[in-house]
Amino acid sequence: MWTAGAGATAEVQEPGGKIRSRSTRHIPVVGVVTEDEEAQGAFKTMDLNRVINLLEETDKDDLEEKQLKSVKKLMQCYQNGLPLRDLAQIFKILNLCAEKIENQPHFIESASNILKLCGLPFLKKKVSDEITYAEDTANSIALLGELMKIPNSELRIQICKCIVDFYHAEPPKKHITGYQQASSSYKIKMAEVGGLAKTMVQSLTLLENQLVEKLWVLKALQHLSTSEVNCTLMMKAQAASGICAHLNDPDPSGQLLFRSSEILWNLLEKSPKEEIIQQLSNLECLLALKEVFKNLFLRGFSHYDHQLRNDILVITTIIAQNPRAPMIECGFTRDLILFATFNEVKSQNPLVKGLKLSNSYEDFELKKLLFNIIVILCKDLPTIQLLIDGKVILALFTYLKKPEKHKIIEWSAAQYEELQLHAIVTLSSVAPLLTEEYMLCQGNARVLAFLEWCESEDSFFSHGNSFHSTGGRGNKFAQMRYSLRLLRAMVYLEDETINSDLCEKGTIQQLIGVFKNTISKANDKEEAIVLEIQSDILLILSGLCEHHIPRKEIFGTEGVDIILRVMKTDPTKLQTGLGYNVLLFSTLDSIWCCILGCYPSEDYFLEKEGIFLLLDLLALNQKKFCNLILGIMVEFCDNPKTAAHVNAWRGKKDQTAASLLIKLWRKEEKELGVKRDKHGMIIDTKKPLFTSFQEEQKIMPLPANCPTLAVMDVAENIRAKIYAVLGKLDFENLPGLSAEDFVTLCIIHRYLDFKIGEIWNEICEEIKLEKLRPVNADKKILEVITTASENIGKMVASLQSEMIESQANQDVQNEQKVYTKIQATHKQRELANKSWENFLARTSNAKTLKKVKRLQEKAIESSRYGEHPPNAIFHRTDIKGLNTMVPSGRVVTVESTPARLLGGPLADTDIALKKLPIRGGALQKVKAVKTVNESKKSVPT
Repeated sequence: MWTAGAGATAEVQEPGGKIRSRSTRHIPVVGVVTEDEEAQGAFKTMDLNRVINLLEETDKDDLEEKQLKSVKKLMQCYQNGLPLRDLAQIFKILNLCAEKIENQPHFIESASNILKLCGLPFLKKKVSDEITYAEDTANSIALLGELMKIPNSELRIQICKCIVDFYHAEPPKKHITGYQQASSSYKIKMAEVGGLAKTMVQSLTLLENQLVEKLWVLKALQHLSTSEVNCTLMMKAQAASGICAHLNDPDPSGQLLFRSSEILWNLLEKSPKEEIIQQLSNLECLLALKEVFKNLFLRGFSHYDHQLRNDILVITTIIAQNPRAPMIECGFTRDLILFATFNEVKSQNPLVKGLKLSNSYEDFELKKLLFNIIVILCKDLPTIQLLIDGKVILALFTYLKKPEKHKIIEWSAAQYEELQLHAIVTLSSVAPLLTEEYMLCQGNARVLAFLEWCESEDSFFSHGNSFHSTGGRGNKFAQMRYSLRLLRAMVYLEDETINSDLCEKGTIQQLIGVFKNTISKANDKEEAIVLEIQSDILLILSGLCEHHIPRKEIFGTEGVDIILRVMKTDPTKLQTGLGYNVLLFSTLDSIWCCILGCYPSEDYFLEKEGIFLLLDLLALNQKKFCNLILGIMVEFCDNPKTAAHVNAWRGKKDQTAASLLIKLWRKEEKELGVKRDKHGMIIDTKKPLFTSFQEEQKIMPLPANCPTLAVMDVAENIRAKIYAVLGKLDFENLPGLSAEDFVTLCIIHRYLDFKIGEIWNEICEEIKLEKLRPVNADKKILEVITTASENIGKMVASLQSEMIESQANQDVQNEQKVYTKIQATHKQRELANKSWENFLARTSNAKTLKKVKRLQEKAIESSRYGEHPPNAIFHRTDIKGLNTMVPSGRVVTVESTPARLLGGPLADTDIALKKLPIRGGALQKVKAVKTVNESKKSVPT
């Protein structure tokens, strides 16, 4: 189907190839559609440009009727959906109709009908239509927001309905041949691109006293605010402050408050939170929130009212995080404190007279939210006086007690437990700010009594349902954990009144007992919470004992024992992430604060091999512990008994403490980028300790009270502590050091001299930068100091060279000794081989044997005395006819005869046995063998 304008021509090809032209007849605006096509839902194509031209005309009498008729035909044509290609023209028609409404009210219906069409699905003929017509579609949808400026209620409501329909897309009533429905989110995306949300927010200012229209706009904004893009656009239009300021506007239906709070929630979640909080942090918004909350708190009775009340309180809590929010000025803080405490502390305020909370879920959540907002409000110091007036500490302490049996309370057991934990957590934030009220309420006594109950064996079943009771199901570990956190917060105030009161009440002994009990009660499921409890106990003890020798004496051997027990923990557990690292840090801190300075405790720690355990931890080579351990070692070395323990320690591969410390020094210098050669020798004698960071940083003139880079370097790495420990051990006679260790030890020995020279160099550089000229005497002194420092570096480098050369010579000598030993071994082996060859020759060659025998006999004869005394009787010492090469007697002892030759137990054998049985095995008697001597000779086996 196609249409052509009047006067159009068509070219027709005749048979034979000739082409002739003829004029076509005029055709109507609306094309002809067959019945079959209409049944299939095909479009009745219209000339939309003609409709637009018709609406733009103004000089004809019957024009309005024609215009309305053409719009009506448009409605019929597009009753099944709007093609994307026609969307721009249709919205232009909508705009023209809307502009005529003020002078021609009949166009209200036409505009509303077109808006109803916009709620229908958008249709695409090609897959690419969504991209091709994206800009036209976005501009068309953006026009909806501009049309809100037309002062017509019906039109505005219909625009809002159209926008809401974007989020509730329905399939087309009929399938249109050749068209497909655009994706369901296409309209929403185009609304984001066109900035519809921003113009809708701006339209709220036009609807101050028009409740129905305002509610429809809020409904549309509620749908639009589900998108992050739209929320950002709304934020730029100051939607948060504009909506919040009118929360308390009259609305019998209650929709205004509900939809406004929903929009505020979405804005806080899906747009930059800080910007929204800033918009809401003004007096007008907070007054509106205050009045709404009070009204819902005092007069709300339905489930819906209670939920809305809690939502408003959460929004208020988020705003209260901004310290500049005028919470006190608008009176909201005072009311919130009153509502949080009226159940626990009697108040004469008429607002809460006769008011009571139930144990419903909403009221339970409200109570927790009120506790939470107190924690946030107390961060603003002007709130402290309001907390004192509201008796917040006393109200919270009502929960810090063991559950009383047979007492009727308004909360269930699980609810009361959760509120109890919330109250203790809140106290941990509030009590440090209100120390006087804490002491007036006998806070220490209450906490210690509650802690004693937590440790007792009273029957108590913890529900463990909440966040705060994690890990405490079926026990009192959750209560114990938060009670200890409260104590820790109070102790670390370093208020001597509070700490003295705690010590007088026996806190140190009680906490040591709690620590021991947690060790015996813990299991794998509760391991993390037990480790946290133990860490807090050690931190509290550290805070109490620091700088107080009498308290360290109370800590005593029992305290040292629990510290040693922790230090013996398997090092592999430090990597589990359960809290062993924190516990070890707390343990090292308690060594520093509870043991050092108390000589009996120090001696007991040494006696129990505590220094060995410290060095074992240091040998783990974990950087996070090294600094603290070395600091403890420095302090411990003031005890004269420590040096012997340090020198006696041995690590893996028989490593000594001195070797370990020097190894840590080398590792630290490598990480710091200190210049050393392959042997560890000094390269730059002017700056022997300079790190790569110091090289990069330029020296700048600083005030006298500001530390320079050289001074800060002392505190920022462990080299100074290693120097201090080795210095207290005395640099001489350190056991177990290699030549490389001695080379490094030369540098460590002169660390202080190098550091002093480094500081003097900085002074000289600063003088040059400030362009100052010292007097001649000062100049000479500076030159002498810098020269002396450089000479020390050269001397150390020279000493290191001598050591390396001496070690090289020693290595050569050791190598020569090894070679000599190897040579002697080879020579001995050659002699053995030669002896064996001679033996084989004697046994395998009779001539050789006889020759050797003759030589032997000759040697024997030559060794005898030549003249015999007269009448002397000569006794032969050898046996004639014996072919052996060894001296022989009448008894031969054979030792360690192999079992394979014996063949079993031997029978008695004749001493003159001359040959073996052919069959082998044990020696056997052979008959008819003559013996040299009839007497028997023993032949042991």
